Amino acid sequence: MSRVEAEKRIVKLRKLINDYRYHYHVLDESIMSEAAADSLKHELSILEAEYPDLITPDSPTQRVAGRPLDKFEKVRHEKRMISLADVFSEEEVRDWIARTEKQIGGGKIEEFFTDIKMDGLACSLKYRDGVFYQAVTRGDGLVGEDVTLNVKTIENVPLKLASESSVPSFSGTSSLQPVFTGGARLRSRQQPPKDPSKEVLELSEVEVRGEIVIFKEDFERLNEIQRKNGEPEFANPRNLAAGSIRQLDPRVAASRPLKFIAYDLVTPDSTTWHDAYETLRALGFQTSGEDKVFTDKEMKQMFHYIAELDEYRKGLKFNTDGMVIKVNNRAIYDRLGIVGKTPRGAVAFKFPAEESTTVVRDIVISIGRTGAATPVAILDPVQVAGTTVRHASLHNADEIRRLDVRIGDTVIIYKAGDIIPQVKEVLVSLRPEGTVVFDYEEALRSQYPELEFVRPEGEVVYRVKGESSDFILKRAIQYYASKPALNIEGLGEKNVAALVDSGMVKSIADLYRLNETNVAKLSRFGEISARNLVEAIQASKEPTLAKFITALGIRHVGVQTAVALAREFKSLDRLAMATEDELMAVPDIGKVVAEAILAWFADDDNMKLLADLDNLGVNIRNETNVALKLEGKSYVVSGTLATMGREEAEDKLRLLGAVVTSSVTKNTTALILGDKPGKSKVEKAAKLGIPTIGEDEFLQLIED
Repeated sequence: MSRVEAEKRIVKLRKLINDYRYHYHVLDESIMSEAAADSLKHELSILEAEYPDLITPDSPTQRVAGRPLDKFEKVRHEKRMISLADVFSEEEVRDWIARTEKQIGGGKIEEFFTDIKMDGLACSLKYRDGVFYQAVTRGDGLVGEDVTLNVKTIENVPLKLASESSVPSFSGTSSLQPVFTGGARLRSRQQPPKDPSKEVLELSEVEVRGEIVIFKEDFERLNEIQRKNGEPEFANPRNLAAGSIRQLDPRVAASRPLKFIAYDLVTPDSTTWHDAYETLRALGFQTSGEDKVFTDKEMKQMFHYIAELDEYRKGLKFNTDGMVIKVNNRAIYDRLGIVGKTPRGAVAFKFPAEESTTVVRDIVISIGRTGAATPVAILDPVQVAGTTVRHASLHNADEIRRLDVRIGDTVIIYKAGDIIPQVKEVLVSLRPEGTVVFDYEEALRSQYPELEFVRPEGEVVYRVKGESSDFILKRAIQYYASKPALNIEGLGEKNVAALVDSGMVKSIADLYRLNETNVAKLSRFGEISARNLVEAIQASKEPTLAKFITALGIRHVGVQTAVALAREFKSLDRLAMATEDELMAVPDIGKVVAEAILAWFADDDNMKLLADLDNLGVNIRNETNVALKLEGKSYVVSGTLATMGREEAEDKLRLLGAVVTSSVTKNTTALILGDKPGKSKVEKAAKLGIPTIGEDEFLQLIED
């Protein structure tokens, strides 16, 4: 085949393969067998290998990239990615409508656009001259992470926007058909727009936003594989989708059945949300298939649809917790503006909380950063609103007394707004014999024997006596920045006190919001020291899992325990979902430590902190399967090493399974000596017959 013939053949192959991809991954229908499509892809790859200069960025062979990234680059959104305010009733929706009409001068909002609220990871896709070139996560709304290589592997993401001549037939529309029988006008999917793509492709930039999800069936298949392989099951589709996109190796994302569901056309402008969706579909994007337009006179039909959707949403291919309602006219929508992080022109109607029953296995108490003692029910795992629930908040001692919750009780739990699990009711008729009333004060004494608690007059919450919230926060930040944890230089006791007392830092997450200009204004800092501190904080954004677990300051979890947890669970998500039995299966972790870990991850403030850190770009490096060749051995490091710091040396030993201690005992395997070691340690090793090794031998020990 000549080069000219090859070029013509390549163009035809790409068009046919892309048509197959669109029908299979977007319309959920097949125009040929998978084997035939694979054969075409194979032929294309052979031709491109022979003529590499004919490879284009939008070729089907370019979806999977090669090498893993070192880190994700930060990208500032040209237009802020927002979140929506939640409403929970018809009355709240009508109040929102009244407010919007008042804000536009008392006129009527004539049309409302609705779409199902997807439960996934928000992402922005950018195209230049019709070719995909960048994908950016929501991040904090202003700055996200460049995840282009991962998103490129998602099969229903078009690498090149459909042109007028290549828009596939819309006779099938989306496979996600609604069952709504009300009177709303289903205009959004009746027919394709006349010719939106021709106009769009004349523009240099197109930005599309949507949600990256995993369908329920695909999620179940993945968990079935996990079970067969004896691996921990994934928690829920949303976390798995988000976690897949946050992997530095694009091969991980490529191995997962991810889907991109579009919900916004940022550029070019469109007159209405309805028009934007028609254009999205014409360009080759998959939408939910549940979008509709209601007039101001069709409010009854809209609320009827919401109620109907709540009934049949369990049968949808994806998880959802509500419906988005927007002012259809985008000029009015934009004019309404944003308050805080939410637009005035849209709300998210959240479905009523789902409920389920389970058994209370224990009640543990979590101490938050303000010193408040919050009781948490440890439950038998149960599915609620699409996620596995293992614990629920009991709020305070009065709530426990009101519900009369006891260990061993069967309870009804629910998720308020599909977010926070709570105990609704105790099924007393199922209470086993021998249960006793939960003594809150006795539980405080037994779980925290070294602390004193007081319940201030007029309050329902017990607090640590004599410790203000600022004191606890300062202590938490100092530990987070300490050498055993993230080792952030410049965050000693006095500097931490200055940052907290100034009001700049009200949580650990605020450390990553600091800027040089503001820090330099504090009396303890100058321009250089402020810059050094901010740079040191930013440099701590990619800790290992073990270091990060240590930094969290979970009660009873020190460096060695953190290493064991990281080694066992491999990721923070898996640790957060661990049961008491799974935790106690880890060597040297007993009931007290397991309860402390469960309590920490059950605390709403702690979970908010983790979410804030994630949004601010803290990227935890999950553990890999390192051979534990030093498991069962114990070492002491003394003196100064020439090749690395002592903390780093100890970390390397722990990573290989060793226990590292600060003093020589009869159980010590060897004493590792650097320059000017401690005299007492050397003498004790000699007395006990413990061998000593130098730095060269130590380096050989950890070489692999």
